[in-house]
Amino acid sequence: MDENISVLKGIGLTMYEAQAYVTLTSLIESTAAEIAEKSNIPRSKIYDVLKGLHEKGFIEIEDGRPLTYIVKSPVEVLSREKEKINSELDDTITRLTNVYENGMSQVQAPIWRIYGVEKIIDQEVEIIKRAKNTLNMRIGFLFEGEGEALVKAFKHRRNLEVNILASPTCYINNEKFEIIEFFKRNDINIQKADIPFVKVMIADSKEMLHTYTKFTEDKRNVIPETAIGIWNKYEEIAKNYDDRFMNQLQKIKKKSKTSNF
Repeated sequence: MDENISVLKGIGLTMYEAQAYVTLTSLIESTAAEIAEKSNIPRSKIYDVLKGLHEKGFIEIEDGRPLTYIVKSPVEVLSREKEKINSELDDTITRLTNVYENGMSQVQAPIWRIYGVEKIIDQEVEIIKRAKNTLNMRIGFLFEGEGEALVKAFKHRRNLEVNILASPTCYINNEKFEIIEFFKRNDINIQKADIPFVKVMIADSKEMLHTYTKFTEDKRNVIPETAIGIWNKYEEIAKNYDDRFMNQLQKIKKKSKTSNF
């Protein structure tokens, strides 16, 4: 099947409508008989097909004997359809997210294990997107590409209060990665702290993601295939960890102010 026809079917045209529109983009304007011949659409079907394209806003019809069918610019009609689809997807995301989060709140034991670096990073990004007020993190290590993914997600949430406590460095693929420097360079609020080889993300004191992994014995490189995330939506536990995080953050800030005098 022609790729253009396949795409047009995907946005709601019938097979014959897609064939007729693709044909008309080269003819620009034509009669029903010629369109039927060039597109291999049965003449008994062509008038209904062209009527459908007109009703959907893909072509115009000029009066005469015979009628003339004029194609509308692909930029015009497909841009319009793209905006419509994007709007519908946004609405669907909003509706289904509300259903999803309501369902999550009803789960009796909201703790899940997540295996694999890619899935863990995806979950971190989703948590950032869901967070309403605060996002706190303890970072003792990072996976390859994780820092970039976090920064990108944070930059889409400018009104979100982000606090990070982190070890200065870690090793990724045998290369030293400057954690503090990287996030500061991207204008993300971060403080140096003594963080063990663990990572914790807490959103709004309501959900958290613990990430663990094994390391090599020499440079303490992350071994990504051993990564596991524990996603926890017990609010009591998340709040307890968040309170401890804020206490540690306040102590570090207080110590920093004292040392500056």
